[in-house]
Amino acid sequence: MASMGLNLDEQKAVERFQKQVVEPSQTKLVILDFWAEWCGPCKALAPMLEKVCAEYADKGVVLAKVNVDEEKFIASQFQVQSIPTVYAMFQGQPVADLTPARSESQFKGALDQILKQLPIEGGEAGDGEGGQQMPDIAELVEMAEKELAEGDAERAAQMFMQIAQMDQTKPEVFAGLIRALVAAGHKDAAQSAYDGLPDEMKNADAVQQAYSALELVAADVDDSELVALREAAADKTDMEAQMALAEAAFAAGARDEAAEVLLAMVQADPAWNEGAAKAKLLQIFEAVGLEDPWVWAQRRKLSLLLFG
Repeated sequence: MASMGLNLDEQKAVERFQKQVVEPSQTKLVILDFWAEWCGPCKALAPMLEKVCAEYADKGVVLAKVNVDEEKFIASQFQVQSIPTVYAMFQGQPVADLTPARSESQFKGALDQILKQLPIEGGEAGDGEGGQQMPDIAELVEMAEKELAEGDAERAAQMFMQIAQMDQTKPEVFAGLIRALVAAGHKDAAQSAYDGLPDEMKNADAVQQAYSALELVAADVDDSELVALREAAADKTDMEAQMALAEAAFAAGARDEAAEVLLAMVQADPAWNEGAAKAKLLQIFEAVGLEDPWVWAQRRKLSLLLFG
C-alpha cells in the first residue's frame, strides 16, 4: 500500500498498517478483522477469532484488528462494505476472505486449507525445505484468476507477482500477470514482464494468449481519434472502417463497443476478409480469458448469429 500522494493522516495510517499487518505477514498468516465498537456481530465474533488464532499461533497465525471508525482510510482501501469483515493476509496481500466462516469449525477448516498452501513460518512440517510447506501454486493461480475475473485487476496483478516470486517456472503464472497488468491499464509493465521471460516461456500457449491481449491494447488511442473513427464507421458498408473502430475501441478500454461493432460485422457479412470479424472476436475472447463472464456473454451472442 503506497503512501505517495497521501495527506499526513493517511500516511500515518499506512505506516501503522505496514507495521501491524504487512510486516508480520511477510512470514506469518495475519488474520485481519475489520470491526467497530457499535457492531454487535463484531463483538460476538471476536472471542472466537481470538481463541482460534491463539490456538494456531504455533502454526504461524496472528490476529490484527482494524477499527473502521478509527482507520477509515485503511477500510476504504480494502473496500469494506459491511462488518465484520475478515481477511487472511500473507506477504502484504489478501489471500482469502474468511468473513463467511462464522463458526469455530468453519474458521479452523479455512485456516487449515490456507496453511496447506502457503509457506508460513511456524507452520506444520511439510515437504518444503527447512520444514516449510511448499505452496500449492495451482490453487494460488486460481485465486488470482478469480480476482481478475471479478474485475479487480490491480489486486490480481499483485497476487500474480507474489506467486511469480514463489515459482518462476509456470507459464500460467506469467500469463496471468501479463493479462492482469493489461486489464489494469499497465501496458508498459505488461510488456516488461513479457520481455523478461526466456524464449521457451514466451512460446508457451498460455503466454502467447496473454501477449495477444497486450497486442490488442498496444496502440494509444485518444478520444479525438475514437470520435473520428466513429464518424468514419457511420457508413456501415465500410467494413475497413468498422474494423478500425473495433480495434481502437478495444485498445481504449471500450470492449463493449468493440464487441458490438464486430458482432454487427459478423451479422452483415460473416465472410468478409475471410471471416476477419469473427477472428478478431475470438482473439479478444482469448485475450480477456475464456472463463471471463463478459466473454461468455459475447460468445453467446456470436453463437446466436452464426447458428441461430
